[in-house]
Amino acid sequence: MKAFSTDNLRNLAIIGHGDAGKTQLVSSLLYVAGATPRWGKVDEGTTVTDYEDDSVEKKITLNNNFANLEYKEKKVNFIDSPGYAAFVAHARPACRVADLALVVVDGVNGIEVQTERTWNYSNEFMLPRFMVINKLDKERADFGHAVDTATEAFARSIVPFTLPIGSEENFRGVVDVVHMKAYEFDENGKAKEIDMPEEGNSLVESTREKLIEIVAESDDDLLEKYFEEGTLDDEDVIPNLSKAIAKAKLCPVFAVSSETLVGLSILLDYIVEFGPNPATHEKEFGFVDSTKEGEKISRKYSNEEPFSAFVFRTIVDPFAGRINVMKVVSGTVDSDATVYNSSRESSERLGALHVMQGKDLEKVDKAKTGDIIAVLKLKETQTGDTLCDKDNEIVYPEVHYRTPAVAFAIEPKSRADEDKISVALHKILEEDPSLKFERDNQTKEFILSGSGQQHIEVVVDKLKKRYGVEVELHPPKVPYKETITAKCEVQGRHKKQSGGRGQFGDCKCIFEPLPRGEGFVFEDKIFGGAIPQNFRPAVEKGIIEAAQNGAIAGYPLVDFKVTLIDGSYHSVDSDEHSFKAAGRKAFRNAIEKTRPTLLEPIMDVEVFCPQEVSGDIMGDLNQRRGRVGGMDMRGKQQIIKAQVPLSEMLDYQGRLNSMTQARGSYNMEFSHYDPLPHNLQGKVIEQAKEEGRIRTTEDDD
Repeated sequence: MKAFSTDNLRNLAIIGHGDAGKTQLVSSLLYVAGATPRWGKVDEGTTVTDYEDDSVEKKITLNNNFANLEYKEKKVNFIDSPGYAAFVAHARPACRVADLALVVVDGVNGIEVQTERTWNYSNEFMLPRFMVINKLDKERADFGHAVDTATEAFARSIVPFTLPIGSEENFRGVVDVVHMKAYEFDENGKAKEIDMPEEGNSLVESTREKLIEIVAESDDDLLEKYFEEGTLDDEDVIPNLSKAIAKAKLCPVFAVSSETLVGLSILLDYIVEFGPNPATHEKEFGFVDSTKEGEKISRKYSNEEPFSAFVFRTIVDPFAGRINVMKVVSGTVDSDATVYNSSRESSERLGALHVMQGKDLEKVDKAKTGDIIAVLKLKETQTGDTLCDKDNEIVYPEVHYRTPAVAFAIEPKSRADEDKISVALHKILEEDPSLKFERDNQTKEFILSGSGQQHIEVVVDKLKKRYGVEVELHPPKVPYKETITAKCEVQGRHKKQSGGRGQFGDCKCIFEPLPRGEGFVFEDKIFGGAIPQNFRPAVEKGIIEAAQNGAIAGYPLVDFKVTLIDGSYHSVDSDEHSFKAAGRKAFRNAIEKTRPTLLEPIMDVEVFCPQEVSGDIMGDLNQRRGRVGGMDMRGKQQIIKAQVPLSEMLDYQGRLNSMTQARGSYNMEFSHYDPLPHNLQGKVIEQAKEEGRIRTTEDDD
């Protein structure tokens, strides 16, 4: 494939709710444009962009996939993004690099939960939009209702550019409101101009008037002319459509069916004629170096600027290896070029450049500003990195994902699986930055976190099918801690005689509680030689070791201070080991007097939900022992901020889905530890006994 100039490129993020027909739409557009000889179908598992086994089997898109077509000397790059709640976060990086979002709406169901979420992603990156009302051939499809709900939910600037001719199974053509023409379509999606239908003429006229009004509002001079004359001519309207769309002041709506190909060629005409090209953005801002601090710098979307590119997707292919997909932000790049990874401060040789058509790779010699290309087997480059000219360094901000909402403890089924799991998960995490994998140092569990249970289940399935690793999932353990609530003075005395040299260590200590988060403090206040200086650190070590096993439930004891005030030693029998044992005994003696208690982790929680259910959400959080701290509005979504114990949030995703009809989401992160209410401590202690956490035996010293 040849290298296309920037003004001949169109980069589209295909976004919307799951099952709206996004993947089928891309496949059908490729077929209508002649980019593929075979018309791929989702139901047959033959689409270009859903090619992985798990996507084909489940008939859903799991991550961003790519396709392209050439139409009227323009190259259109498609980023087919997921629409199901568990995977929809991947639409954010798609919107980050696209120049136009194609918002796909189900003509039967209208605006749905993830339509709203992906629309907000487009708002976040100030991305121009086309809206496609799909599946208009289906029973109960209603174009007018879908447009009305979109206008109510989003903006009045949503205006149909095409209106349907016929409905449901009789949907056979469209009226082009901009050019005032009508078309019918054959079984291959080819358009044939027909006479304008008389039925619905008033709707066509009112839609065109609304279009003229919106275009006039996008330009001060046009608005003045509109007020003077009451309307605008085609010479005023059509040349200004691109400007209004690029400024996101106008969102055209198109009536289509991706399963009968009706309306698709007209949609393609508008994409290449009025869709923004990459240079519409003018500039991309970044930082001087990998520290991402200080003054921002910028690059123009121009071939004359130094080369820079943003890597927004990594694919681990079983045969090709790691594939990094990037958008060229500025300059041009040739195959086999050596570039600089400014995010990781290392050089990379690109090798061959490719464009992606689903799983297939096609080599290109050069890529110009704005194009989306793929490179194989780079050594260090990962998703979110910037590649650039070394003499003109810039680092673009990466796309951040929300903190994963659902976590599971993951355990290999066998020793062989244990050896392979780390490598396999590392590869999966390269492809999916919305996942998180870590080891909890306290519970000793490996924790896999994602956006929902379905997300985690897909990872487990991929581990088994792609990497031959079988695992089991368990709810993660809550990392409780313990502390003391009273001050006391105790003695720890260790004496052992078994023939020959004995063991002797003796210390007096004051134990007292500290404020939350202070950890452990040891202070030596011995004056004179009651305990030799070289033995005193052993007392501290003994106390620290004992504190790791807790006082009442086997959890680490924290936030306390020990002051060493006195002791005694034996010139022959005392050694470091004896004083460590004395420190452990001092700790055990103190536990009887310092009223130990359990601490539980408290999380900062943000819940995003429709305003009408916010009362139910707050009531549920209160029942979970949460403390609601405030509320904000973002668009039409309510944001509820609260602090809630982690133990109460382990099953929250399912409950939130139930209360919001899957329209809500949340994220959380650790805040602090608070005392666990006394009435709940018995259950935790009993569970600790069942798990064998509580140690009741004396030291074996």
